[in-house]
Amino acid sequence: MQEILPYAVNALLYGVLALYAWRIRWSPAAGVPASAAPSSTFEHYAVLVPLALHAVLTARAMFAPDGLHLGVGNAVSAILFLTVLIYWAGNFFYRLEGLQSLVLPVAAAASLMPAVLPSVRPLPNTELLVFKVHLLIAMLSYSLFTIASLHVLLMALLERRLHDGSLPRALQGLPPLLTMETLLFRIIWAGFILLTATLATGVLYSEELFGRAARFNHKTVFGVLSWIIFAVLLGGRRVYGWRGRVAVRWTLSGFLMLVLAYIGSKFVLEVILGRG
Repeated sequence: MQEILPYAVNALLYGVLALYAWRIRWSPAAGVPASAAPSSTFEHYAVLVPLALHAVLTARAMFAPDGLHLGVGNAVSAILFLTVLIYWAGNFFYRLEGLQSLVLPVAAAASLMPAVLPSVRPLPNTELLVFKVHLLIAMLSYSLFTIASLHVLLMALLERRLHDGSLPRALQGLPPLLTMETLLFRIIWAGFILLTATLATGVLYSEELFGRAARFNHKTVFGVLSWIIFAVLLGGRRVYGWRGRVAVRWTLSGFLMLVLAYIGSKFVLEVILGRG
């Protein structure tokens, strides 16, 4: 197992910031209205500290002298690094503070993964340009859909609390539900475009490496199922105005298929079957 201390420090930094965000925005003991909550500037820039450490540790684990190591631990860590990076950059344009208490705990757990589940051997055929493009697009797609899934959970919580008539301070400071819904579908559209490009470059990679457009396996099946689910969701949104609980169910279902397409299969092969 790799030296775990720097990974534990990284997870701790994420955890401390998540706890800080929870205490000033969610904790009922604080008793301060949303309008009087502390500025989010400190939270925003403080994230750069664990984010930079996360980048260094993930890069060190992935890019070894013998090649690219992309086991389940490194893959999850890289995806959550990009998720936090996109969330951090998105905060310049949208009010996403409410997501911090959801994104950072997940990132804390993910940052430990390279140490807990180290990659044993490098991936083959990673020198091909089409593979590098495919990998980058796939990681970005995963990250956007991770944000979309957390965002839709936050929306579901907001809608439920609105019906109950009791809003925590963090939810009081969020944009209106319709504004959050518009942002959700922008994220899903971006992720869907990247997912389409992921499948297309996957076909090119398979064609170049194996001489056929695609191999029929669980990764292909779940990847295509995820694409179909998000295509139906976006079509339903445009034609029928789907929103609310329908959007929650379809978003989470599509994300689950995406997780099963790569992360789930890697976990089974490397951890359960020991074929890492």
